[in-house]
Amino acid sequence: MAGKNGKKLVIGVIGADVHAVGIRILDYAFSHAGFDVTNLGVMVSQEEYVNAAVETDADAVVVSSLYGHAELDCRGLRQKLDEAGLTDILLYLGGNIVVGKQDFVEVEKRFKDMGFDRVFQPSTPPEETLKWLEYDLGVK
Repeated sequence: MAGKNGKKLVIGVIGADVHAVGIRILDYAFSHAGFDVTNLGVMVSQEEYVNAAVETDADAVVVSSLYGHAELDCRGLRQKLDEAGLTDILLYLGGNIVVGKQDFVEVEKRFKDMGFDRVFQPSTPPEETLKWLEYDLGVK
């Protein structure tokens, strides 16, 4: 059953990352904003994101990573979504997605080149992500 705004999200923490607090905060924020959220939890594989997006007919996949290895964990995710017929699905990424201090403009470009529609830097408040989800999905 769809949330109040009719949009469905698949969220989770990719790869070997076990950081659970942030994804719970996003789940709460997105659910209370009217989204139907499927939270895959932590240590989520690319295949799990793809399968859940297909099964739920999701409008967006929101990937979280806090341990800095998102570049390795996310490589090829857009292609897997495309191969599953999800060529129009929104793909978001946020958290501590790289190791060490790196220029975020360069980091953002790297991930957008990998097929992400939006890339959020560390400590981005959920309200900022919500604003863009609503905009990109035509909710408001």
